[in-house]
Amino acid sequence: MSPTAAGSYAPPAAVLCGLAGWVPSRVVTNEHLARRLDTDDAWIRTRTGIRRRHVVDPGQSTSDLAVEAGRRALAAGTGRVDAVVVATTTPDHSCPATAPAVAARLGLTGAAAFDISAVCTGFVYGLASAAGLIAAGVAERVLLIGADTYSTIVDPLDRANAIIFGDGAGAVVLRAGHPDEPGAVGHFDLGSDGAHEDLITVAAGGSRQRSRPGEPSRQDRHFAMRGKEVYRHAVTRMAASACAALSRAGWKIDDVDHFVPHQANLRILHSVADDLGLPRARCVTHVESVGNTGAASIPLALADAAARQALRPGDRLLLTAFGGGLTWGSCLLTWPTLPAPARLYDQPPHPYDEPAHPYDQGERTTS
Repeated sequence: MSPTAAGSYAPPAAVLCGLAGWVPSRVVTNEHLARRLDTDDAWIRTRTGIRRRHVVDPGQSTSDLAVEAGRRALAAGTGRVDAVVVATTTPDHSCPATAPAVAARLGLTGAAAFDISAVCTGFVYGLASAAGLIAAGVAERVLLIGADTYSTIVDPLDRANAIIFGDGAGAVVLRAGHPDEPGAVGHFDLGSDGAHEDLITVAAGGSRQRSRPGEPSRQDRHFAMRGKEVYRHAVTRMAASACAALSRAGWKIDDVDHFVPHQANLRILHSVADDLGLPRARCVTHVESVGNTGAASIPLALADAAARQALRPGDRLLLTAFGGGLTWGSCLLTWPTLPAPARLYDQPPHPYDEPAHPYDQGERTTS
C-alpha cells in the first residue's frame, strides 16, 4: 500500500517492468497474396499500410506464441509471477482456457491463470484486470500476454480480411508499485456496445451455433467483418475513449509524446490521431510489418518501438484499442527505464510457400 498526502493508504499500482514480443518467422507478403487474390501490393498498401504479415506454421497454436513472448518478458522483468492473463480471440480450445497451459509451460504451475476475450481490445482490458489484481492484493506480479493466430480463423480466399490479419504475441510483466512512479498504468477508460455484435464475428463454434441442427457453413466458420461500419465505429470510439482517459488524468493532448493505438490498419490509426489533434508522427505503428495481430498488436508495437529505442524514460504514452463486441478502451502510462526487448524472432523471416497450410489452400479468386 502507498501512503497518501492525508496519511491514509492507497492501493498499489501496476507498474510495467518487463516487455517482449514474438512473431512466427513465416512471412506472407503482399505479393504472395496477389498470386491468389484479385489484388496487388499497391492496392493493399494504399488501403491498409500493410506490407507483410507473419503466420504460424501448420500445427502451431496461439499458446506456442504466447509461451515464447511470455518467456522473453519474464526474462526481462522477473522470473516469478502470481498470475498469468492471456488476452486472445483464438484460444487453443474453446475449453479449457489457454492461460493455464501457458503458465504450466513457463514453469508457473500454481499461479492464477485465466483468459480475457475482448477481441482487439483484449490487451487494454487485460491491463485493467492485472491492475485490479495488484490493487486488490491478489497478486504482486502479473504476466499479461496478448496473443492471436488470426490465420487460423480468417478465410484465405476472403480478400477483404486475408490482407489485414497476421499472427503474433506480445507480453508485459507488471509489478506492484506506486501510482506516481514511471511505468505505472492507470486512468483507464473501458466500454462496450453489444448492440453491434454482428459487425465483427465468427458465427460458428459457440453455444448458439452448436444448439442449432445442421453443420455450419464455410462462411460461418471464418472471421467476418463489416469493414465500413467497423471503420466508423473504430475511429469514433477510440478517439472518445482516448479523450476520456486524458480527462481523468488531467492530461492535455499536447502532453502525449506517443500515441499507441491498436494496429488495425494505417488509415484507422491516422484518422484517430487526426481526430485527437495529434501529429501523425507521434503515432507508434508496427502494422506495416505484421498486419493486424488482434490482442497482440499494442504490446508488439511497444516492443518494436522499445527495441528501436524510440521510447525514452519519462515519455508519456496514450494506449487506445477497439475490437469486436463492440469493445474499446484506453489507458495512460509514463515510460519507465526498461531493458531493450530482443528481436521479435531469432531466425530471419522466410517466405510462406508451404501448400499444406490453410493460407495456400484454394484457388485464385475474385470474390
